Amino acid sequence: MESDRISQAIERIEAAANRISAASGKLSVSATGDHELAAKHEALRHEVSQTLSELDELIEGFEQ
Repeated sequence: MESDRISQAIERIEAAANRISAASGKLSVSATGDHELAAKHEALRHEVSQTLSELDELIEGFEQ
């Protein structure tokens, strides 16, 4: 049962990451014309990626 909950959580996290990735592809410097916004966006993407990696490590720890 616990592994089912973990699997479902992983699936939800992966789906969210895919949605974030898809949405981020729609944003470009040419579309916004704002290099500062694009830099902030890239920093946020990096932070989200790190956080998802940390979550993945925590989930792997629970699975053991």
